[in-house]
Amino acid sequence: MVSSTARKALRSATAAIALTALAATGFPPALVTVANAQTQAPTVPNSAQPRAQGPASVADLAEGLLGAVVNISTSQTVKGQDGDSGPIPMPKVPEGSPFQEFFNDYFGKQQPGQNNPSRQVQSLGSGFVVDAQEGIIVTNNHVIADADEIEVNFSDGSKLKAELVGKDTKTDLAVLKVDPKKHKLVAVKFGDSSKTRIGDWVMAIGNPFGFGGTVTVGIVSARNRDINSGPYDNFIQTDAAINRGNSGGPLFDMYGQVIGINTAIISPTGGSIGIGFAIPAELASGVIAQLREFGETRRGWLGVRIQPVTDDIAESLGMTTSKGALVAGIIDGGPVANGSILAGDVIIRFDGKEVATVKDLPRVVAESPVGKEVDVVVVRKGKEQTVKVTLGRLEDSEQAPKKPVDSDQDEDGAIQGVDVLGMTLGVLDEDTRKSFGISKEVEGVLVTEVQDDSVAGNKRIQAGDVIVDIAQETVSTPEDVAARIEKLRDEGRKNALLMLASKTGELRFVTLQMD
Repeated sequence: MVSSTARKALRSATAAIALTALAATGFPPALVTVANAQTQAPTVPNSAQPRAQGPASVADLAEGLLGAVVNISTSQTVKGQDGDSGPIPMPKVPEGSPFQEFFNDYFGKQQPGQNNPSRQVQSLGSGFVVDAQEGIIVTNNHVIADADEIEVNFSDGSKLKAELVGKDTKTDLAVLKVDPKKHKLVAVKFGDSSKTRIGDWVMAIGNPFGFGGTVTVGIVSARNRDINSGPYDNFIQTDAAINRGNSGGPLFDMYGQVIGINTAIISPTGGSIGIGFAIPAELASGVIAQLREFGETRRGWLGVRIQPVTDDIAESLGMTTSKGALVAGIIDGGPVANGSILAGDVIIRFDGKEVATVKDLPRVVAESPVGKEVDVVVVRKGKEQTVKVTLGRLEDSEQAPKKPVDSDQDEDGAIQGVDVLGMTLGVLDEDTRKSFGISKEVEGVLVTEVQDDSVAGNKRIQAGDVIVDIAQETVSTPEDVAARIEKLRDEGRKNALLMLASKTGELRFVTLQMD
């Protein structure tokens, strides 16, 4: 027999252990519910310890957020491809067939253009209210792309027409506006996604397959995912169920703040397999603010062409680690065409933010205000130095000429027919320019022939390429190239870093082993 005092002690211990288990899930204290002390503990065979309980319910959290999440339906008129090609010819049927009268009636009345008439195409997605006073709603651009009409459906069944405020195809974001006087809106706020950790609990609410107001829960599976969907990929990966129709819906943390916008899934079947991606709030909030203010994005622009820093390139530049973004060329007329940044520089820090990989630089530059003066830390000839740059506007780059800054080279005393690292080098003059079709803006040493099984051939250097510099020193004759390679060997270098120009002037860096 167990005394009543002992039973009470056991129940108290059970409640304490359950509370500890819930706290370990990472849920905020406000969401942790302690079981009623009078509830009988589950029976645990062959064990004196009670079974650990699962995560606390998120019902209260979801109830307060469902009103801010909306379903978005769009309609688009699609014209038939053969709308003007004439009527469909009448099928041949036997004389006296019971279908003859039907066919005569239908095909006889058919007018040109009716064989492929225009039709309405419907699509569904999700969104959420971020400003109840102004009626501002955020969604994905692909949800509303090319729509003729946009309608927002709320959790209480009411509907409102929406107008497009602005969209950004590069981040797949769009901002809509509804009349806040026609419906009482509930808004949610963006959280700080930079503090989100792998393993944190998250909740998605959206409109999967048209089933509105659907709540799913999971964790942050990974951060900083690049899925090659755009130039600024930096997705949060989650295993919370996200399906078609969830696009544009919010990904909440357990405090009810939006840390991501659900955008894409990986699935061979079209349904969730636990790999979904959300645009982080730290990226989305800035874009949304610009779309609200200007109706478009106004991104910073540095005016450089970049490529990754490989281990070979890092060794060639005297760097201990392969990090940063290698500047392969400077855009003429761009913000750094004044020489503040040079081809061959490696950008490792921008405006106080680390540039670990080549993908980091476009993102941090784009997030910076146009016209801002920023400090850029570069590695130049093996040494770090800081330069100041005033950013231009990215959209201006579309009209800027895509050619490198001209360089003045002296070709006096040049010789021809020098063989270096599997390349035959020659002088770049009027005759060779014409023979190889090389632009007049390109200067350097011409590669006239490449051996297939050489180190140059393995790096896909080909006849018609032009060597602009070696190890960040310009070369203008084949003799310069040979002398520079020999000097690097004398210094104990294993690789030579070559800047190459294509026939049209596009620059790239390659490293060639010299041993």
